[in-house]
Amino acid sequence: MQDEIKKYSLVGTVLAVSISKKHTFSKKNQSIIKLVKGLGIEGDVHFGSKIKHRSRVAQNPDQPNLRQVHLIHSELFEELADRFHIEPGQMGENITTAGINLLELPADSNLFIGTSAVIQVTGLRNPCAQIDQFQSGLLKAVIEQDGDGNLIRKAGIMGVVLESGEVKPGDEIRVELPSKPFKKLERI
Repeated sequence: MQDEIKKYSLVGTVLAVSISKKHTFSKKNQSIIKLVKGLGIEGDVHFGSKIKHRSRVAQNPDQPNLRQVHLIHSELFEELADRFHIEPGQMGENITTAGINLLELPADSNLFIGTSAVIQVTGLRNPCAQIDQFQSGLLKAVIEQDGDGNLIRKAGIMGVVLESGEVKPGDEIRVELPSKPFKKLERI
């Protein structure tokens, strides 16, 4: 994993920012979003210190919200472009990025975005069947198996807000890796 990280840039760009006030699959693009320390994105349905994802709330509503911010790399859209047409925000992400392989980051990496916002990476998004309601066959396209039969989840990463700040398209993203040994991202 440590060798893999060296292959990718640790600086990227925000392409789009998106929110939804309701539990909808896709989120609407915005000109700017406000990240709030410990809570997530102001105005988004997943804003709060406790879990907001409906399936997780049904299991235990007192879980900490480790899924405050959802990020997807735009390179995924390019990878799938021969079979699917996907625009920023349509897969439910809050921040669409370019230039950083988000899936190869270790857990607890910090993403410094814009002038003051900081997001700590908590894990991989686990896509659900709703994704096929958006575009048939997309679930299979974003979950693959490696040669050992392990699942590879490609639908983005989740994080928590460590420092408040505004984020907008065009903002730079700088990655600060955690101390070694790196922990591989797991489904969250």
